[in-house]
Amino acid sequence: MPQVFGVIMAGGVGSRFWPKSRERTPKQLLEIFGSGSMIQNTITRIQPLVPHANTFIVTNALQYDAVVNQLPSVPKENILTEPVGRNTAPCIGLAASWIERIDPDAIMVVLPADHLIKDEKEFLRILNIAVQVADQSEGLLTIGIQPSRPETGYGYIQFSDEETNNPYREQGVYRVKTFAEKPNQETAERFLESGDFLWNSGMFVWKVKTILKEIELHLPDLHAELRSLQPTIGTPRYESALEHSYGVLRGISVDYGVMEKAGNVFVVKGDFGWNDVGSWDEVVRLTDADESGNTARGKVILRDSKNNYIDAGTKIVATIGVDNVIVVVTDDAVLVCGKSKSQDVKEIVDYIRRKQMNEYL
Repeated sequence: MPQVFGVIMAGGVGSRFWPKSRERTPKQLLEIFGSGSMIQNTITRIQPLVPHANTFIVTNALQYDAVVNQLPSVPKENILTEPVGRNTAPCIGLAASWIERIDPDAIMVVLPADHLIKDEKEFLRILNIAVQVADQSEGLLTIGIQPSRPETGYGYIQFSDEETNNPYREQGVYRVKTFAEKPNQETAERFLESGDFLWNSGMFVWKVKTILKEIELHLPDLHAELRSLQPTIGTPRYESALEHSYGVLRGISVDYGVMEKAGNVFVVKGDFGWNDVGSWDEVVRLTDADESGNTARGKVILRDSKNNYIDAGTKIVATIGVDNVIVVVTDDAVLVCGKSKSQDVKEIVDYIRRKQMNEYL
């Protein structure tokens, strides 16, 4: 079996988690559930499969110091910084170029830094299956989550249940028929009823040489920049070469740029208590409430109030006659938002950015 490397995508700013998530301390660097930040828990979770020495983090310059401080067991040279975010395809391609120099036959396990996974034993079992199939098939694998509701906030993967031309069917591995963007409510309900759609988790497994070959085929401009960049890795020329490459690259997701166009694509069906924790509403969904439906963190006084989520930070928050709201308090900002509206918090962050109120970002 080839070496297995982990690539943790950790460059996002988590704008839907404002005001707690900021550019220098985004969601993945926060303790949202229990002990340990989300990125720390991600690294710990995969350690039985991926040693720290084989773990690469892709982040940005603003977050680099915090990532280094939180992950002292990961070699500093494995923490890669992008000059500017260009979505997941360049991020993955950059990490693949680094790993290719170490072991061109290696297998990459690509994971976001900010997901919640409750059943870690089952998660590792699914990852091991994906690694084995990636090695044997030289295909592209993604992890699909068994849906539990008609969710409109996730992308979907349609799979084929046919056994023809699929020697991995008995392991819960299926050929991908199509990828679907985030649907409306009616479409999400239809996806759920059909039984052949899974949530797209954004987790991938493949050989390094396989993904680089597919990038060459479907994203030739990205491949050309990666080829020109690779000889500079580990040399004084690397930083300037990286700046140049990212200056000309276009942002594109690996789903749209590669996965939707490639031929040999599989999905492993997983059910291990996954959540991408994409908004405050998801935190509410995953947090225990009292008999009135309230969740209170910190010094909170509730009177005639129900079905609220209140995170008071270091302040005292009192509510009277308030229902179905999310309140999040930090030292310099307060968010008050109706439940089911927290996806729109990103618009507040965009407004703050347009107004150049950078001290609140």
